[in-house]
Amino acid sequence: MKPVIHSMPDGRRIAFRHHSGPQNAKLGPALVFLPGYMSDMSGSKATALFDWACANGRECLLLDYSGCGESSGDFAEGTLSRWRDEAVSLIEARIAGPVVLVGSSMGGWLMLLVARVLGPRVKGLVGIAAAPDFTDWGFSPEKKARLAAGETVYEDNPYGPEPTPTHAGFWTDGEAQRQLEGVVPFYGPVRLLHGQEDDVVPPEISLRLAATLRLGDVQVTLVKGGDHRLSREGDVALLLQTVAALA
Repeated sequence: MKPVIHSMPDGRRIAFRHHSGPQNAKLGPALVFLPGYMSDMSGSKATALFDWACANGRECLLLDYSGCGESSGDFAEGTLSRWRDEAVSLIEARIAGPVVLVGSSMGGWLMLLVARVLGPRVKGLVGIAAAPDFTDWGFSPEKKARLAAGETVYEDNPYGPEPTPTHAGFWTDGEAQRQLEGVVPFYGPVRLLHGQEDDVVPPEISLRLAATLRLGDVQVTLVKGGDHRLSREGDVALLLQTVAALA
């Protein structure tokens, strides 16, 4: 299925894929996948979730944030608030009923922000190496000072030849969106998957997130040998099993 374009009020063109599921019966909440930082809807986990949804008659929505993948825009202008608003706009335009949000890495931070906006429409959260507040714990004091001064910080990219940039606007917005120091006001079930060998987002972050969630139906699964991507065949199978049991 080729991506379709959703137009934002300011002209941003957001690429997405949407499988509506059967029209005569809804088998559960729609699934919405939120990619990680500098990632897009063509990744293996997003694709696997979409294919599973299609095969099982489930509604599913994938998207590329502005400045990423096939969406328009400049990545340097991207912020959590901006990408949250794009996800919310798409969900409200394309999905009529309840949703389960599946967030990978930074997408696990975004799912918390989207859930705050959508409220009771969100029936569950699934985080994959969720990375809330990484503008705080992910940077040294020296790098934070450079970002606060308006600089762009570049770091080694373990997944490609080009360094990974963090722009000052993203960092400043992220600091204003931190979630781990209070109580996350979400009342549905939450499942957090995290690789024990994750050297990008420490597994401790999923445990900290679990502690901030208001209700008790929260499970953290630590995957032995799993890295940050959790994209091995068994990791993807675990994701699909988790989604199926939750939604």
